[in-house]
Amino acid sequence: MNKNVGTIDRVVRAVIGVAAVIGAVSAGLTSVWGIVLAVVAVIALVTAIVGFCPLYRLLGISTHTTQS
Repeated sequence: MNKNVGTIDRVVRAVIGVAAVIGAVSAGLTSVWGIVLAVVAVIALVTAIVGFCPLYRLLGISTHTTQS
């Protein structure tokens, strides 16, 4: 699994993930919006942590730069 998410992309995903967690808690974790926001939060945070996005792989996108 090669990294395909760059540093700026990872920071943006982390910020979105944290905002989605706050939104999910505010909306109520058992409400429809709360569940949707919780799912978005998990996806954003996991892809930020591991640096890999399956959707990017399918679309052939990479924001990760390799240093040589």
